Amino acid sequence: MTDIKSYLNEKRELIDSYLKSYFVSPSSPSVLHEAMKYSLFAGGKRIRPILALASYEACGGDAKKIIPQAAALELIHTYSLVHDDLPAMDNDDLRRGKPTNHKMFGEAMAILAGDALLTEAFMMMTETNPPLPPFTKVGNKNIEPPFYKEGVGGFSGERIKPSLLLKAVREVALAAGHNGMVGGQAQDIISEDAEPDSEALEFIHLHKTAALIKASLRIGAILAGSSKKQLQALTRYGENTGLAFQIIDDLLDVEGSAEELGKSVGSDSRKKKMTYPSLYGTEGARNKANELISIAIDEIGIFSSEADPLREIAGYLAKRRA
Repeated sequence: MTDIKSYLNEKRELIDSYLKSYFVSPSSPSVLHEAMKYSLFAGGKRIRPILALASYEACGGDAKKIIPQAAALELIHTYSLVHDDLPAMDNDDLRRGKPTNHKMFGEAMAILAGDALLTEAFMMMTETNPPLPPFTKVGNKNIEPPFYKEGVGGFSGERIKPSLLLKAVREVALAAGHNGMVGGQAQDIISEDAEPDSEALEFIHLHKTAALIKASLRIGAILAGSSKKQLQALTRYGENTGLAFQIIDDLLDVEGSAEELGKSVGSDSRKKKMTYPSLYGTEGARNKANELISIAIDEIGIFSSEADPLREIAGYLAKRRA
């Protein structure tokens, strides 16, 4: 059985180390660079990158080979939070216990920081020769991130096949755009103060949250050159886990505390958002989340112990308090 806390810490440190290396060199204008880093390093759990790494491992790969592609998911997730917090959207003052980006840098710079993070994510995904951890040194030599020289600090063996990388980039673009996360956010705004509707609610959650989580699982499998059966199993795991993740978020907004969440609670109710607790009650929502987690774990039954981290992560997500 996987020690899930140790596993999550290990993978989070890999992602954080790479991201710090990638953004270590300042760029102009400096305020934009700082605004990007401010939200990116505000204390995220790196769940989406970790899911990509775990999926890659489940399909027989060495997770360190796809650190850039996994880390790029965090840039997309962070951009979405920066924009969601804006006055025109959710108008939040706190995120992860800190002032939101627009409170620190102003609305215009927060918008631009989000735009830059989203665009840079696709730049990051094209890196196919990442350095070895800790990403800033090869032996005693410093290397200059993010543009590593061919053959310096890279992994031995084959690099990611361009055809697989293209599929992964397309997968992420589909999940992040109007057919995925952005579409879900738009429907979320449209549905404020509307009569609760189960179909609209499922559309919001499947697109706003589950789409990028599902894509995280899929790109891990795609980059590993998985079989069709493996990809289908990980897709279903991702969709069910992603939906459960958002339901837990809805519940935490009702039952959690500002200290746990690092942001104000009860905002969904104040903004009259369509959520699982508002439609099914807290007990019904919790039962639905548990059911989805159980289904997700069953979906990856075709894998043996190499998928144990994914099984443990599903359980961890169901019990999280932040």
